Amino acid sequence: MIIGVPKEIKDQESRVAIVPGAVSELVKAGHEVLIEKNAGIDSGIEDKDYEEVGAKIIDSAKEVWESADIIYKVKEPLKQEYKYLREGLILYTYLHLASNEELTKELVDKKVTAIAYETLRLDNKLPLLTPMSEIAGRMAVQEGARYLTKPEGGRGILLQGVPGVRPAHVVIVGAGTVGTGATKIAVGMGARVTVLDVNIESLSHLQDILPDKIETVYSNPMNIEESVRDADLVISTVLIPGRRAPQLIKEDMVKQMKEGSVIVDVAIDQGGSTDITKGHATSHSDPIFVKHGVIHYAVANIPGAVAITSTYALSNATTRYIKTIANLGLKNACEKSPEIITAVNTYDGYVTNKGVAEDTGFEYKELNIN
Repeated sequence: MIIGVPKEIKDQESRVAIVPGAVSELVKAGHEVLIEKNAGIDSGIEDKDYEEVGAKIIDSAKEVWESADIIYKVKEPLKQEYKYLREGLILYTYLHLASNEELTKELVDKKVTAIAYETLRLDNKLPLLTPMSEIAGRMAVQEGARYLTKPEGGRGILLQGVPGVRPAHVVIVGAGTVGTGATKIAVGMGARVTVLDVNIESLSHLQDILPDKIETVYSNPMNIEESVRDADLVISTVLIPGRRAPQLIKEDMVKQMKEGSVIVDVAIDQGGSTDITKGHATSHSDPIFVKHGVIHYAVANIPGAVAITSTYALSNATTRYIKTIANLGLKNACEKSPEIITAVNTYDGYVTNKGVAEDTGFEYKELNIN
C-alpha cells in the first residue's frame, strides 16, 4: 500500500504521525511511504532522516493526499483538507467526530473509511489514546500553574505554597488516565489535591498510590459544586469514549469561583466539559479566555506543545495497527485484530460507531466489510 503522511496544519500542531523507525518497518514490508516536506521538522525529525530509511519526500500536501491509499495523521482534517477526501481512502488519525458534525458529514458523503485512534478499545482500555492522555494530564497542571500567576491574569498563587503559606487547591474531575497523570504532577508540586469520580475503584487506586496526599470525593453535582467553588485550579478530564463530553461543571458553579482562578478543560476535543467551554476550543496561539473572572484554558491539542515527546509516544502506540492494515488490508486486519473494528467510525457512506451516530444525528450501520 501507499501510506501518506501530510504535515499537520492545525494551529501550533507540531507533531507528526510517524517516526523513522516505523517508516523502516513499513518499507521493509513492501509499502511505499510518502511524507510531505518538513512534516517532522518540529518534532526534531528532518527529511533526510526519513529518506535514509526509505521514505519519499513529497513537496505538496495535495500530492500526498491524492497518491495515498492510507492517510496517516495526528489530528482530524481541517476544512482546507476536505477537498482531498474521497471514496476508498483510509484515514487513520484522531477524529473526535462526536463533537464535529461537519467533518462527519464529509466523511460519510465521500465514503471515507475513517479509523479513529480515540475509539479503539482493547481489553476495555484505549491504547491509542492513553499516551496522549498521560501527556495532557501532566501538562494540564503545568499550564494551570502558569495561569495562576499574576502576569498571566491569575490570582497570584504559587501552586506548592511555601512554609507558613497554604498551597493552591487543585480539583481534578475524573480519575482516568488524564486525571491520574494530573494528580501525580499536582501532588508532586505540593498542591492540595481533591479528585472526584463516580468510579470508587479508580479513586481507591489513586489513594493507594498516593496515600495521605490527596482527598477523594464521589462525583455528584453537589460535591462538584462544593469542590469547584473552593478551587484555585480545576482540571476537568471526564471522558466517555467516542461520545461528547458531559458538561459536569455548570456556569453557576464557575460564577462562585474566586476571581483569577483557572479551569483547564482537557475534554475540549470531545466538545468540552463545562457549560462555558462547550464549543469554545482555544489554541496554543490564543490559549485562554476569561469569563466570570475565571481563566478558561481550552486548547484542543495540548500534547502538540511537546512535539518530540508526543510524536514518539504516539507513533509507538499507532504503528502496530498501521502495519496490520497495510499488510493485510482492512477486512483481514479486522479479523486478525478485532479491536480495529471499534476504531472504524465511518465506512462506505455510514457512521459505524454507535456513539458518534447518536451524538451527531447520522444513521448508524454496523460495520460490514465485503
